[in-house]
Amino acid sequence: MKKKNNLKKAIGKIHLWLGLSSGIIVFIIAITGCLYAFQEEIQNYTEEYRFVEKQNKPFLLPSQLEQIARKELPNKALHAIKYNGNEKSAEAIFFHFEPTYYYIVYLNPYTGKVLQKVNMDEGFFEFILDGHFYLWLPDQIGQTVCATATLIFLILIISGFYLWFPKNKNAVKQRFWFRWKDKTKWKRKNYDLHNITGFYVLFIALIFATTGLVWGFQWFANSYYKVLGGEKSLLYEDPISIKNTVHPIKPLDKIWLQMQKEYPTAKSIEVHPPENDSTSIAANANPEEGTFWKTEYRYFDQYSLKELEVKHLYGKYKDAAISDKLLRMNYDLHTGAVFGLTGKIFAFLISLLIATLPISGFYIWWGRNRKEKSK
Repeated sequence: MKKKNNLKKAIGKIHLWLGLSSGIIVFIIAITGCLYAFQEEIQNYTEEYRFVEKQNKPFLLPSQLEQIARKELPNKALHAIKYNGNEKSAEAIFFHFEPTYYYIVYLNPYTGKVLQKVNMDEGFFEFILDGHFYLWLPDQIGQTVCATATLIFLILIISGFYLWFPKNKNAVKQRFWFRWKDKTKWKRKNYDLHNITGFYVLFIALIFATTGLVWGFQWFANSYYKVLGGEKSLLYEDPISIKNTVHPIKPLDKIWLQMQKEYPTAKSIEVHPPENDSTSIAANANPEEGTFWKTEYRYFDQYSLKELEVKHLYGKYKDAAISDKLLRMNYDLHTGAVFGLTGKIFAFLISLLIATLPISGFYIWWGRNRKEKSK
């Protein structure tokens, strides 16, 4: 019994000091997660250029939209042309890693009219996302800090559950629900807020922490994937096209027409021009709106247009094992989007409750510290 008490005290100390050292970062990550939860819905409501009126005629081909979009950003690299259905604007995506930039030119897919040119590295939601992923620090430093705080949070969840676990049947009632009276001291209320709230967000918090760490640390992503039974590579590699002097006319158009024929009910179809003379034409089709994990990824030789197979995670959905699907689902699980709008609302509320844990935990420590000093 004494050893058990000593263990609990030791875990309590670890929980305390890890919580104090990472609390402010966990609070920021949770609050920015809340603010970003309905980003897509808010932007769809406030940004009219994302939508077009449905017309009874075919879309312009990718080569036509590409020609129009390049005039808007002549010195930028075109990453992809994305079609979003009959009532949404098409996107010409300009993206580059170094030097870093990310623009989207929104186009009417029927007429080619430029509706808006947006710098995706600016704006309110980009500011929030930068705080969520990087704490508004330089990317490499910020990612390490946020990932480390998330790893500490994972330890806090586990240690917190151990500390929460009731000693006996009499203590059970105080662990599952609030039993406050008018004269209950605020210290007791705060303690219950931390303990009981922590228990009820436990499972979802574990999902948030785990899915966050998949982005935060490569070693964690590899280990997590292997534990799930995954066997594919997590590193995206563009398959090589065999160089040929004969190049097909408008290959991007041909691949897009093929994808449109094979996926007539897709919510979006995206085609990527080859980055150089040895890379492939990448294309993908998403059967759902608001999620990404079921996206079908295809690759074609830019000369022969022959389909190329890949050994990494982002291939055909039908070839994905359960472990592959879980990792591809990582973003949709993290945001709650995998369960639709209900899942996003739930994720928002849980994130908000998680943000209260560092505050209530700090006040538990502060109250005890004051008590010890007054003694």
